[in-house]
Amino acid sequence: MPEAMAAPKAPNGGRNKGGAYVDRDKPAQIRFSNISAAKAVADAIRTSLGPKGMDKMIQDEKGDVTITNDGATILKQMQVLHPAAKMLVELSKAQDIEAGDGTTSVVVIAGALLDACSKLLQKGIHPTIISESFQKAADKGAQVVSQYSSLLAPMSVDAVMRVIDPAAATGVDLQDIKVIKKLGGTIDDCELVDGLVLTQKVASAGVSRVEKAKIGLIQFCLSAPKTDMDNQIVVSDYAQMDRVLREERAYILNMVKQIKKAGCNVLLIQKSILRDALSDLALHFLNKMKIMVVKDIEREDIEFICKTIGTKPVAHIDHFVPEMLGAAETAEEVHLDGSGKLIKITGCANPGKTVSIVVRGSNKLVIEEAERSIHDALCVIRCLVKKRALIAGGGAPEIELAVRLAEYSRALAGMEAYCVRAYADALEVIPSTLAENAGLNPICTVTELRNRHAQGEKMAGINVRKGGISNILEELVVQPLLVSISALTLATETVRSILKIDDVVNTR
Repeated sequence: MPEAMAAPKAPNGGRNKGGAYVDRDKPAQIRFSNISAAKAVADAIRTSLGPKGMDKMIQDEKGDVTITNDGATILKQMQVLHPAAKMLVELSKAQDIEAGDGTTSVVVIAGALLDACSKLLQKGIHPTIISESFQKAADKGAQVVSQYSSLLAPMSVDAVMRVIDPAAATGVDLQDIKVIKKLGGTIDDCELVDGLVLTQKVASAGVSRVEKAKIGLIQFCLSAPKTDMDNQIVVSDYAQMDRVLREERAYILNMVKQIKKAGCNVLLIQKSILRDALSDLALHFLNKMKIMVVKDIEREDIEFICKTIGTKPVAHIDHFVPEMLGAAETAEEVHLDGSGKLIKITGCANPGKTVSIVVRGSNKLVIEEAERSIHDALCVIRCLVKKRALIAGGGAPEIELAVRLAEYSRALAGMEAYCVRAYADALEVIPSTLAENAGLNPICTVTELRNRHAQGEKMAGINVRKGGISNILEELVVQPLLVSISALTLATETVRSILKIDDVVNTR
């Protein structure tokens, strides 16, 4: 009687004789839930891959709207709850820090690899085997990519070349390139200024252009001294009052004279909280002496200003000597057609290695997206400085990897071959997404690409501009080697760590 046989098993709830708990189902479920959560994130930003990718409009809880197609920005703004999906957000951040570009592709690759994993897991292959094979494939992949990097001359943008010494540098400090956002005009009005650009206004309309500028940067206040504590002085007699005013006037005049004596004719004044950094009387004297005054210089800009024009900040009037001044050809206030003013200081005598980029745009969203694009471009050049190698772009390296890894998988035996093959197929997601976003037929395009690469055309890639497949190097579609290699290794590491998880435990 089978029912009677089955009944006694119920109380010990799926335990075997040793009392160990056997539940084969849960780890598998957790894995699939992790994989599907992470895949959802990857699918969300898949459409914004490549030059023809779509933009996303993100609204935060305050109601501020951001429009962007930069993968890292989208993921940073998204509210992600699932822990496995958060790993993909971290992944795009890591790629942003390491290479600065390829933030979308790295997440898309990770999504495709996870998709491959879920298929392999359903076939009953053990996660550890998958994980190790993927690592093997990634190591092999990095070698394949490096092999085809044609060392083009560092065709880098002026900005970075001015900031570094091209022969010796191994990295770029992006702090040396200052991006200034100014509403109005169009994107075409953006410019690179070799010198210093300040958004502050000139304190008085009297002097707005100075030739042969001698620039002083002060961190003290040009106003009557105050006591440190709050206290009141009662003046009973008018003569005393007169004396107070006279002394105040003499005190300020004395300071201004000392500034003039040092030969300074452009004065930058740091913002002060305690009292007015610049009193009206001081401004009047400075105007009389034809000194251009810019006040409210932010504390954090001081270092950049000093580096750019070679001046030293002066903390007390007694130290205001000619040696502390920076020299420049011109300092002038420039009117931007109908949208505010900027102060430009150009032709510095001993310029530091810094540049300023002025970004213009018709509205806030456009300017912010332009700033992100400039940041991406600067990061790409920084990659080239770190590792001087360029490879073809346009999905060419990914397809080449897929072809090479498929060949490599035939040399392996057993489960490993199967996993490496799956890894190779997953890499085709990048070219197929590129094709899809450019409005081409993804299946035909990828098949054709694979065919070209199998015949040995290593540089064949998707030409998004012309809508077909061509030799990408001739079209000058290139990307730094570092971007591809770091995308591959980071995506593989993340996928491996997601695979290793077999349970999620919530703690209070």
